[in-house]
Amino acid sequence: MDLHRLTAHELSDRLKKKEATPEDIFSSLQKRLAETEGKVKAFVRLADGRLGQIRRTPPQLHGRNAGLLSGIPVCIKDNICTEGLATECCSRILAGFKPPYDATVIRRLHEAGALVLDAKTNMDEFAFGSSTENSCFGPTHNPWDLDRVPGGSSGGSAAAVAADETILAVGSDTGGSIRQPASFCGVVGMKPTYGRVSRYGLIAFASSLDQIGPFAKDVHDCALLLEAIAGHDPMDSTSADIPVPDYTKSLGKDIKNIRIGIPREYFVEGMDPEVKTIVTEAIEKLKSLGASTHEVTLAHTQYAVPVYYIVATAEASSNLARFDGVQYGLRVKASRMIDMYKRTRGEGFGAEAKRRILLGTFALSHGYYDAYYLRALKVRTLIKNDFDKIFKQFDCIVTPTSPTPAFTIGERAQDPLQMYLSDIYTISANLAGIPGISVPCGFTKKKLPVGLQILGKPFDEETLIRTAHAYEQKTRWNKTRPSL
Repeated sequence: MDLHRLTAHELSDRLKKKEATPEDIFSSLQKRLAETEGKVKAFVRLADGRLGQIRRTPPQLHGRNAGLLSGIPVCIKDNICTEGLATECCSRILAGFKPPYDATVIRRLHEAGALVLDAKTNMDEFAFGSSTENSCFGPTHNPWDLDRVPGGSSGGSAAAVAADETILAVGSDTGGSIRQPASFCGVVGMKPTYGRVSRYGLIAFASSLDQIGPFAKDVHDCALLLEAIAGHDPMDSTSADIPVPDYTKSLGKDIKNIRIGIPREYFVEGMDPEVKTIVTEAIEKLKSLGASTHEVTLAHTQYAVPVYYIVATAEASSNLARFDGVQYGLRVKASRMIDMYKRTRGEGFGAEAKRRILLGTFALSHGYYDAYYLRALKVRTLIKNDFDKIFKQFDCIVTPTSPTPAFTIGERAQDPLQMYLSDIYTISANLAGIPGISVPCGFTKKKLPVGLQILGKPFDEETLIRTAHAYEQKTRWNKTRPSL
């Protein structure tokens, strides 16, 4: 059997039994890329369409998770710093930037024995998007239908896992950028609680919303990767000093005592009928496994999209102010410094990046700060309070991950508002800082994957993993793979 088609835990068993070597796995991935990458385009800056060397692994494994992912290949999104390897956020303005240090998640992957691939995955520029069409390298294609998007902004990572071009992948989630592409590509993706995984070395989009998280072929692999990268980091002031459990201990447990809330606001007009049917059937499956379900209300959900696009763009405009041609990447020559700034930013940023910088700068400007940004922060608190209230009675919340399956490339490129609504079911979790996981729950008539989203209490990723794994084992939707 081709090794690239196996999960991380299956490969780990083979490595322990000496039935395969890390080199065998890497060679299998190289062969797979030669077959599929020209069509999928999940990676950027590949030399001759091939992976480069494996990123170095320290000779002496150490730390809490020493050897947890020994010999398992992992690919990294292009906004997570890797020492000496180009990290450009798929933006012209960071062309040629090679970080002088590793992000904390990279260091922890090395400590776990993972083989960090010497190539980055495609993404929307600075994570601004829901389709991976806003990349300076061009779009990534969905392995299930090459005419469709893989979701975004972590579309490259999701597509690479779905196409068996990697075993595991790491992405970032600011408003659904892990969960939505996981849904579109039929893989498992998790946004951990804000503060659970260090953001040190993640090039920021919106600092109060960004969170690094795992992509995997099944929930077991997701639990392994999360355990490897989670934990307190003194280099990140927003990192939570809370012990990381052994997430694999949540696997295989029944869900007979799990209380699930079903928010009525997530099943409304405008939702794709096939998605509604598939998700409703998934909820019935959870009930058949012993979970109890009750309709709940998240009263301020209707304000999530406008709140998100005020808070996120405001933070983005502040974070991206540093990219001016002086210290990083692109510098366009000009006779005056102010002209150099203007020309560098004008030529370096793409259309969506400019749109969000302008929106954020407007929201923070004198005379509008109180009317927009401050008011958005107040409503954000109300959204968080809604979740806190529900979690006093329920263990988790189940919703669709996205209101539609993957749409075609170019379909929403000229309609930013329609594109922003792709994340309508995911952004509330980022505003509230709670964890969420997307697992495959079925396919449309056109054989497009649909994802089931499970949201949980802060730092209770164990319940999400337990519930998702129980559902996965009884349905096995994740075993269906695209034919490329």
